[in-house]
Amino acid sequence: MGRAPDDPAGFIRTYTALGTPAMVPELKLWLAAEYLPIWQATEDWLGKQNVDPPYWAFCWPGGQAVARYLLAHPDMVRGKHVIDFAAGCGVASLAAARCGARRVVGNEIDPVAIAAMQLNAEANGLTIETSENDWLQGPPASPDADVVIAGDVCYEREMTVRAMDWLRGHAAKGRLVLLGDPGRNYFTADRLEELARYEIPTSLQLENRGLRETTVWRVHP
Repeated sequence: MGRAPDDPAGFIRTYTALGTPAMVPELKLWLAAEYLPIWQATEDWLGKQNVDPPYWAFCWPGGQAVARYLLAHPDMVRGKHVIDFAAGCGVASLAAARCGARRVVGNEIDPVAIAAMQLNAEANGLTIETSENDWLQGPPASPDADVVIAGDVCYEREMTVRAMDWLRGHAAKGRLVLLGDPGRNYFTADRLEELARYEIPTSLQLENRGLRETTVWRVHP
């Protein structure tokens, strides 16, 4: 894990701008308008300070799909404790908060992503908590929650195996577990129930296509 720039909030404001995700226009997020400037700036930091790549600067399809689904079905999280694993920019966390969740915790191991989530919450007048702990290193089905959400976690083989085992551990505890995935390389629909499907506009620089079909799944044990 890398470390944050000395002023992560200033770094975010310099290289991103407030915008609205294509599928979630109800929310404003600090996002990179173009791929190269933010990536090159972070690569400079990588060379000097071992800062992680700026995945938090983009609103990935999986998170957008979960956010859109929650906003369409607010009763799933209203009054409940929600945790958002690998939350990125926090779009799904913010949607849960907008729907009236009692408590929302967005999780990322990148400290700049933590700062981005906090700025995004502030921009929307919403309150979420953040956690920089590596939840996959802890006990299965931990921390406690009523609802567990995640988006775009199946992009690496080892990460996919660990994340899906962790998510199924929560499902085995009787918790509602939602996963948004746009067909990443290591995704399989084993023990998953399709809940919704969206065509999400994406950047050609990030996805090599203009639309990404993205599904929200319920994870079963």
